[in-house]
Amino acid sequence: MSENEIKEQIKLKQDEISKIEEEFKEKSSSIKSEVEGEYNPKINENNTKLKNEQEKFDEAIAKAAEWNTKKKELNVSLKGLKKESSILVKEKDKTLNLKLKEADNEKKTKIKAVNTELKALQKKLSDLEKASTA
Repeated sequence: MSENEIKEQIKLKQDEISKIEEEFKEKSSSIKSEVEGEYNPKINENNTKLKNEQEKFDEAIAKAAEWNTKKKELNVSLKGLKKESSILVKEKDKTLNLKLKEADNEKKTKIKAVNTELKALQKKLSDLEKASTA
């Protein structure tokens, strides 16, 4: 084989390599388009769902924080009201017992006074009965 023939074969092989590279470039572009065509709509749909769910999640977090604040405020209010209610019940019981005791003492005092008058009247009656039988 002559030098020119070898150079010609080298050139042919280089052209073949260039052709293979060009075919691969076209094939790669086709594969890329096919895969993008298959996955891009799914990715876009998923991203839309993701965005919507993230918004719902963020809203839920904000509401949870709001409700936690409200819960703390109501808890403080409830504790105060429970304490006040307990104090009022104790004061009611104490006042009721005191007033009942005062009423009972007043009753005893009045009954004692009436009993004293009753004994005096019974003594007068007894004295009159003795005097009329004598």
